[in-house]
Amino acid sequence: MIRLVFTIIAGVLLGGVVHLVSVLALPRIATQDAYSRLTPITKLNAVTVLPPADPSNTLMPYLDPAFATAVCRYDLSGGPIKLTVPVSQAYTSVSFYTRNELAYYAINDRSAGKKVIELDLMTEAQHDELPEDEEVTSADRLIIDSPSVTGLIVLKALAAEPGLMPQAQATMAASKCAVQVEEPQPKQVAPSPPAPAPPPPQRGKR
Repeated sequence: MIRLVFTIIAGVLLGGVVHLVSVLALPRIATQDAYSRLTPITKLNAVTVLPPADPSNTLMPYLDPAFATAVCRYDLSGGPIKLTVPVSQAYTSVSFYTRNELAYYAINDRSAGKKVIELDLMTEAQHDELPEDEEVTSADRLIIDSPSVTGLIVLKALAAEPGLMPQAQATMAASKCAVQVEEPQPKQVAPSPPAPAPPPPQRGKR
């Protein structure tokens, strides 16, 4: 009976130690996500081509060595982002992830149906602030709502043969991801009032 009690007490103590270690280690584990690992080698709101995938490359999980990969670490607090990705000869895809690596949208060259994948990324609040203009709400403009202010965009281009990898990497390097800058509207100049008409000539008296 005493041995059973000691076994239960030892189990409770061991469980408490494991719980305490897990709680203390959680902040460090939480900061080792893909976004944090990519922060030192990437610029914010810009495309960065990643090195070829190999067993020593642990920046992102499940990297395929047949693909050239690039990322855009975005922050929408400064405004919506314009993303432009040229389409490679074989296959090109773009995937969107939140800060916590939750995938929320993906598109490829087949679904885009164009030689360039072009879209606008913004928060729902920024989308609601868009003017209801015909050009803005045009079907040709693809707008993606991000559920988070920060996140990752993963770009991939397939190299069907090893010799085509430089071309796929060049496609990734030509991609652009930048905050949209509104062009200043020309200042309206008020028209000057018309000059007063000259008085009619007076006839001399005889």
